[in-house]
Amino acid sequence: MKIISLNTWGGRAGKEKLLSFFDNYKGEIDIFCLQEIWSSPYEHLEGTPAGGRSIEHSEIMVYGMQEISSLLSGYKAYFHPQHLDNYGLMLLVRKNLSILNEGEVFVYRHKGYVPEGDVGNHARNIQYVAIETKNGPITVMNFHGLWNGKGKGDSEDRLVQSDRIVSFLSKISTPVIFCGDFNLNPDTESLKKIGESGLRNLISEYGITSTRTKLYTKPGKYADYIFASDQVGVKDFKILPVEVSDHAPLYLEVE
Repeated sequence: MKIISLNTWGGRAGKEKLLSFFDNYKGEIDIFCLQEIWSSPYEHLEGTPAGGRSIEHSEIMVYGMQEISSLLSGYKAYFHPQHLDNYGLMLLVRKNLSILNEGEVFVYRHKGYVPEGDVGNHARNIQYVAIETKNGPITVMNFHGLWNGKGKGDSEDRLVQSDRIVSFLSKISTPVIFCGDFNLNPDTESLKKIGESGLRNLISEYGITSTRTKLYTKPGKYADYIFASDQVGVKDFKILPVEVSDHAPLYLEVE
């Protein structure tokens, strides 16, 4: 099984560049875990701050969910919004895989929460899908963690978010692969809590020194992680050397 996790940056690096990336990998990848996916514009939010920059619909793939899922027609798409109905997470699972169940759980605020001020401080959820494999079921989780405009260190909200993640993990009986943009530095207590739940931090284990591309010009080169249960047989894990976002794609192959 091969997985790519990518924060698409809303397509700001260029729609054709991003779609070409998916076209190149669709014959190889079984599951795409995507963050910052739009399904429609928020006209009332044009020009307002979101994640430290203003929303400019001309820069964004506002129908990214439809355009990506149309290109990846051999995959079943699962879209779970974080803010209102049109922005959030998308999992694409190759149609020849057997889906046991799928869903979401909110770990910061609640579904429908609308923040005051910067829209980037919206609610956060995990979307998940349980898949039957020849070695038994496995659960793949997709996540985009809390942004607060104050860097990627610990905060009370992030610690609570991690506690809720750990609580959810404790209820899953299958091996787990947990992907996404966690918005956390490697040395945070918030990230350590997740590792201490029994998952391997593959970014740390493989000595990855950055998960950002040259399009990201701020200090700090960590944001994206993949965690895996000990039972998951990792065959390959790496950062793909492409610039289709300010985040680098994470590639994982498991037995």
